[in-house]
Order: sequence, then C-alpha cells, then structure tokens
Amino acid sequence: MDDLILSNIYILGGIAFVAATVLYLISKKFAVRTDEMVIKIAAALPQVNCGACGKAGCADFATACARSDESSFANLYCPVGGAAVMQKIASLKGYAATDRVPSVAVLRCQGSCKNAPVKVEYDAVSSCRIANRISSGQSGCPDGCLHLGDCIKACKFGALTLNKETGMPEVDTRRCVSCGACVKVCPRGLFEIRRQSQAGGMVYVACRNKQKGAVARKNCTKACIGCMKCSKINEAIKVENNLSYIPPELDAGALGKELADNCPTGAIIYKERIHD
Repeated sequence: MDDLILSNIYILGGIAFVAATVLYLISKKFAVRTDEMVIKIAAALPQVNCGACGKAGCADFATACARSDESSFANLYCPVGGAAVMQKIASLKGYAATDRVPSVAVLRCQGSCKNAPVKVEYDAVSSCRIANRISSGQSGCPDGCLHLGDCIKACKFGALTLNKETGMPEVDTRRCVSCGACVKVCPRGLFEIRRQSQAGGMVYVACRNKQKGAVARKNCTKACIGCMKCSKINEAIKVENNLSYIPPELDAGALGKELADNCPTGAIIYKERIHD
C-alpha cells in the first residue's frame, strides 16, 4: 500500500516537473522582450490614443518611432504633442526633428440660422449621423451642417463649441490639434484638416453644397454657386459638381484676399493668420 502511494507521488512529481520544464521553455521562446527605447518614447507621448498619428494608439506610435531609421522617422508625427514632443523623441533617437507646417480643422459650411433659415423642423434623435439618414436637413441643404453637435462630442480637446446664436460648431484654433476626430464623425464630411500656407494664413471654400447655383443659393445665402470666378483668378482652383475647391498648398496671402473679395456669395473664407 505504501509502495503504491510512493509510486503515485513519484509519478505526479515527475509530471509536475516535466510540465514546469515545458512551461519554462515556452515562456523563454515566446517571451516579449521589453524595448527600453519604446518605454522612453511612450513616456514622452501625451497618451491620448486618438489615432491622429495614423497608428492604433500611443503605444503603437512609440513602437514605430523606436524601430524607425532617420528617413522613416521624418514621416512620423504626433499632432497632439506637436513639435515639442517630436523634438524630444528625435533627441532620444539621435535624429533631427523635421519642422511641420501648422494645421487646424476648418468647417466647410456657413449654414447658420441666418444664412440658411429653417424650412423643415427636425424632431427626432439628436444625432447628426441619424439625422443624415432620414433628413436632408432643416434648411433643405443636403450637404449642410445638421447642428446636432456630434463633432463637439467627438473632440477630446475642447476645440469645438456650438454657437447658440448661429447654431454652428466653431473651432478654437488654439486648442485644435488636428487629430481629425471631427473629420471622421461628421456624416456630411464638412470638416477638413487644412495646413497653413507659406504666407501664414489660409483660404478655403466654406461650402459643400453640390446643388446647382440657384437652388444652392435658395437654401443658403453663403453657398458656393459654381460661378467659376475663383478658378479664373487661379487655374489651380477646380470647380466640379457645381462646387469649388481651393488646394491647401495655394499661398493664402494676397491671393487669398483676392479670392475672398471676389466671391459673389462670400463662400470663400480668408484668414490672414491660422489663429484667430
């Protein structure tokens, strides 16, 4: 009887030893080695995990930076941390940080209560995404702002507020980090991340209405009517589907002011500086 008990103990002990050995070898083979550089870079990041850098989050971005060579590092950028954070990461890597042109989100719509009066009352779920599926909008513009604030809820940096008087979202350019959350959440694609021009400002068409001129103007007094005056001033500006688009690389100095001054509806916005 005692021999049987001892035999079982030896067998169980042997199994336990083999199992422990196998687990030890597996842990060594599949161990995730900690990269000290990744840890240091992650510590320098804001840890917002917004995805604005094009990576899954700050950890993924830190790994990409750690594994980059000097050439590929130049293509990596954290919009939230900005130049200061990228300079710190560059120092850790022994690289030179490249300068980036400042950018902010702009709203390509001027469909305020005054410019685009309410024609149809919307009485349903307060969500732009849902409203876009079931309604053309209270002003009748199928491409205009729905005034329900999905973009404001999506902004993690307090850069968007709803103007109660106009009913329009407003961008605080000093808080905007160009993360692109508003771009992703707006069902009508009204937001765009625009970079500063060489002159230090920006010029853009604040309209997305693709209706023909007369109909667009009826729905909103500030609508682009596809008159092509802007494209005659500069041939780089294209007018397609009754809508003008100004490339961000165009210098927004004297040209920007000229474009805004000659737009018959005021659809073109010119800002002398990126920050108001």
